[in-house]
Amino acid sequence: MSDPAVVLDDLRSESDQLDQLVGELTEEQWERPTPAPRWTVAHQIAHLAWTDAAALLAVTDREAFGAQVETALKAPDDFVDQGAEEGAALPPAELLARWRAGREQLQQALRAAPAGARFPWYGPPMSVASMATGRLMETWAHGQDIADALGAVREPTPRLRHVAHIGVRARDYAFGVRGLTPPAEPFRVELTAPDGELWVYGPEDAAQRVTGPALDFCLLVTQRAHRADLAVRAEGADADRWLDIAQAFAGPAGPGREQREA
Repeated sequence: MSDPAVVLDDLRSESDQLDQLVGELTEEQWERPTPAPRWTVAHQIAHLAWTDAAALLAVTDREAFGAQVETALKAPDDFVDQGAEEGAALPPAELLARWRAGREQLQQALRAAPAGARFPWYGPPMSVASMATGRLMETWAHGQDIADALGAVREPTPRLRHVAHIGVRARDYAFGVRGLTPPAEPFRVELTAPDGELWVYGPEDAAQRVTGPALDFCLLVTQRAHRADLAVRAEGADADRWLDIAQAFAGPAGPGREQREA
């Protein structure tokens, strides 16, 4: 999981798969609303392009990235939406070209980074592998929003392991961002991968446990589905609480998706 080349290859594959979904859309489809309030398909791609550009800045120009962070701190509730709005206003062909060029520039910059390099970010500093993993998680999650808007069904892939990895590692962050004290003891997490393999995290004898399909866990921690609609199960009060608040992304806790109607 820590080999940067492997994560970067998977990030490229994840981005290419999403590109296949949006590459031939009509202008009307680009304007289709997604489950994110006020965001169209265009907003979703614009957000990915904006975040890729921010990551590239963090990798190549720390001073300029620091200035961007200062700007963000002045409008913490608006700066992400502003970036998406600006990109979504572009003609679809121009937006698509910008996203393609930006993600490739980021790929090249991360591959050229020296071993052990760490880059500033909106949270803790990021290694090459962690930066690429974060970009993959966002690409997959926003791709899910787009797929839902278009009525498309995506087959889960082993690349979900990167998303699950972040979700598990972000357990304490999910508690902390809500002003809650993280549990003292580790949890055992057992997830069934798309190919039937078992992905495991934490000590085998842990009293608190989470089990279920890897896809469902990833939908949960990216807040792309309501817990009640997923086959993720908890044993223990703290583990149960975690599943109510889990998030793999930095920033304020979002409202998440509504439960599907029966």
